[in-house]
Amino acid sequence: MLDTFRSNYKKKSLKGRFLLFIGILFFLIYLTLGLMIIFWEKIPLRMEQNYRYAFGGLLIVYAFFRFIRYLSPNSDEEEQ
Repeated sequence: MLDTFRSNYKKKSLKGRFLLFIGILFFLIYLTLGLMIIFWEKIPLRMEQNYRYAFGGLLIVYAFFRFIRYLSPNSDEEEQ
């Protein structure tokens, strides 16, 4: 998978590389936010602990879902 990622990265235009950077940035933002909600006790959220775990876990799963979806080849790009 890493080899295909490297070969696809070299083929990308400037716009494609920028979008890759934005995709990775938002993956890190969602992942960090989910971890903060789960582990940071003094975060000003008025939620019960179970709901905080569920919400943080949902954000982490969403981050990985977006990242995997971004890295998977689109059918539109394959047709061109």
